[in-house]
Order: sequence, then structure tokens, then C-alpha cells
Amino acid sequence: MREQRLAEVFVELADTLVEDFDVVDFLQTLTERCVELVDTDAAGLMLDDQRGHLQVVAYTDEPTRLLELFELQKAEGPCLDCFATGQVIANVDLAAVRSRWPVFTQAALREGFAYSHALPLRLRRQVVGALNLFTVERRALSEDHLAVAQGMADVATIGLLHERALRDQVVLAEQLQTALHSRIVIEQAKGVLSARAGIGVGEAFTRLRTHARRTGEQLTAVAEAVVTGTLDDGDLRPVMDLA
Repeated sequence: MREQRLAEVFVELADTLVEDFDVVDFLQTLTERCVELVDTDAAGLMLDDQRGHLQVVAYTDEPTRLLELFELQKAEGPCLDCFATGQVIANVDLAAVRSRWPVFTQAALREGFAYSHALPLRLRRQVVGALNLFTVERRALSEDHLAVAQGMADVATIGLLHERALRDQVVLAEQLQTALHSRIVIEQAKGVLSARAGIGVGEAFTRLRTHARRTGEQLTAVAEAVVTGTLDDGDLRPVMDLA
């Protein structure tokens, strides 16, 4: 059954490799599938903005987003080292590496995470980002799970670079900038919808994404409509109401 699910997920990810795919939704799906299939509890993904800075563009929950932002702010942590070296940094017992990343490990342990794993988004020598995985229990990932996670990271890298971007770095820069802009708009929409509907930001994101998938619109377009007030909040119904 797991092999069948793996095949389905890789088909799902590969299906986004078209000229005009939704980058943010694609990377969000990647983080969620990693948690589902790789025996981890949370995931976050950072991309290079082509100006030498990493930005958080996908994550499975709010605590992970804040931890990833904290890692960037303090300029230390496994995801940053993974991006800098292009190497996998896996099975890190956070309690045992306090001297290596003292500020990051303290924050991660405070959030309840015990192990972390960082995998590069890399094609040959080009590294465009890094994927962070976290587990609550003190357990190492097997070689099989690491291979699956790296495989999904590789698919994400191919999706981001695309054949046109491999020929033209301008296309890559524009694509990554679009992803970062989209995330800003989505964060704004989450806040607006959360305040209007009196719900948490996690539920707000779920409603935005559900509406986008139901209507066939891009997630960023739905978010912009919420921010500008052109989309009625009543159209963003809870998932249970759609059953």
C-alpha cells in the first residue's frame, strides 16, 4: 500500500510540471506529503530569492513557519548549512548539538521537536533551497525514508527550475520572486480572513486553499481577492460544509 501511495504522490507532484503551475501550492503539497510519507511531524521549505537570501515559502503548520523564520533571523540552523553546502544534514539529535546551533536548537526544543533533517533542493551544482523536516520523538529516519524525502525534494527542484529556467536564469529569478510575492499575499489573506471570520490562521489557509482547488483558481488569485474584498467571505466555507 505504501508503494502505491508513493507512486500516487510522485505522479501528483509531476503533474504540476507545466508552464503555468502554482508554485506556492506545489511546494505546500510537497511539505504535506513529506509529513505523510516520511515519518516526520512537520516540514518547512526555504527558497533562494536569487539575491543571496533564503525565504520561507511553505510549511505544514504555524509553529514550523515561526521556527523557520527564527532560523533565518538568527542566521543559524541545519537548513541554512544544508543550503550553503548542498549536502544532506539528517538525523540531527537537537539536544546533542546545542553547541553547533545554540539559538536554533533551543527554539526547536522549546517547540517540542527532538530531531531535524535538512535536504537540499539541488540540481547538479545549483542549490535553490532546502527542505527542513522535524520529528517530535527522538528517532532517526531510515535510509528509505531519507531517499523518499530527497526524491520529492528533487522533483520540487525540477519543477522550480523547469526546462526554460535552465536555459534562462531570468525566468528562474522571476519564478522564485513570484513565489515569494505569492506567499506574502497569502499571509495577508490569512490574517484578513482570520480576523473577519473569527478563526485561526491555519483554518483560514485551509479555506483559501480549498476554495482555490474547488474553483480551479490559483491560490494567489484567491488570496488577492480576499485582501481586496472582491471575494465574499461566505464563499470560503469550512471543509465540513462542503461534504
